[in-house]
Amino acid sequence: MSVQKVALITASSAGLGAQIARVFAPDFRIVINYSSNKSRAESLVEELTSVPSTHPSPASPRFHLLQADVSSKPSVQNLVAETIKTMGRLDVVVSNAGWTRMTNFLNLDEGVNDDDWDRCFLMNVKTHLWLAYAAKDALTESEGAFISTASVAGVKPSGSSLPYAVTKAAQIHLAKGLAVILAPRVRVNSVSPGMMLTEWGLKFPESKRVKAVENTKLKRLATVEDVAEQVRVLAVSRSVTGQNLCIDGGSSL
Repeated sequence: MSVQKVALITASSAGLGAQIARVFAPDFRIVINYSSNKSRAESLVEELTSVPSTHPSPASPRFHLLQADVSSKPSVQNLVAETIKTMGRLDVVVSNAGWTRMTNFLNLDEGVNDDDWDRCFLMNVKTHLWLAYAAKDALTESEGAFISTASVAGVKPSGSSLPYAVTKAAQIHLAKGLAVILAPRVRVNSVSPGMMLTEWGLKFPESKRVKAVENTKLKRLATVEDVAEQVRVLAVSRSVTGQNLCIDGGSSL
């Protein structure tokens, strides 16, 4: 009988992370990670328990909740250790945390804030490296997958801020580097959504959201559903590594 695989999804109590959990729920046992909003994370787990499992005899626990501050290296290490201790294995890591501050991208005075650069580099690059490093042995054992959520801002200079765009480009290159280093047993890829109307995306002014739609070739924004489905494809595909999937309606073309 096949062993049911385990996925750890960071920043997964809402938005894209929560949708990835919904897409994974039928086939995977899942660790939901949240930073501070415990009640929101608990209500997601409650929702997921009603999703039928495709596995004939799902192991217990099917879902598990772990708090972690992913801007802290020891906290990231502990998150992985607790996941393996509770679930017994680890097959897929979706590194979904990130940070930005809304600025005018074209205003360089707003793009030279040292605090923004430091925070963006921490949350868009280093935390993903820490998570991959902490999970590498377990993923090697399971011949698993590591997928990080980058952004189309890392492919085409755009988005909420210059430090965000530059660190997202670094995140994409980090995934490629890890794909080389962790081969042949671990697959590493990234997804780069265009603007999504999540809690985060709705912080953009309406004029920018309208323009974002106009800038796509398909005249539609990516949705969390679109992106989550692609993350699942990368999780289960045995032949893809070192790739960055732009899910952006063609805005980067």
